[in-house]
Amino acid sequence: MDQTQSGSNAGAPDETPAPPPPPGLLDDLGRFGRALHRLFGAQLRLLAAELGLARSAVHWLLAAALVATVSAVGLGLTLLGLAGWLLAQWFGSWSWALAVLALLELGVLVGAIVLFRRCMHWMTLPATRGEWNAMMREVLHRPDSQGDSHPEDAP
Repeated sequence: MDQTQSGSNAGAPDETPAPPPPPGLLDDLGRFGRALHRLFGAQLRLLAAELGLARSAVHWLLAAALVATVSAVGLGLTLLGLAGWLLAQWFGSWSWALAVLALLELGVLVGAIVLFRRCMHWMTLPATRGEWNAMMREVLHRPDSQGDSHPEDAP
């Protein structure tokens, strides 16, 4: 076996492979481009993962908001019943307690209506009205067809 290896090299002079050429500017630019591609590719994959998490977080936020709303309504009804019971104990009559409770609720309702009307008045102020009209014009004149989908709409 030793003869076959030495026999094949017997006729050829000792050739040493030529040393690789020193890295030049093009090699450096190529390595720099590959490094940037890896870096920004990783950043884009991370961004896509974060957007996926955010998209699923929106569903969890909506579910949590629904649970909080149901719990708040239950708590409100419980506190309203407790207030009615306390008023009944204080007045000694359920009729008076429910009448006072109804007047209390009516006062809260009137306060909410007044606040709503005040907010609607703010919407009619000239600066707010101008901003609102500009926003509506922008939405109406935006080129947006029904068939096109936006990247942020994709799951």
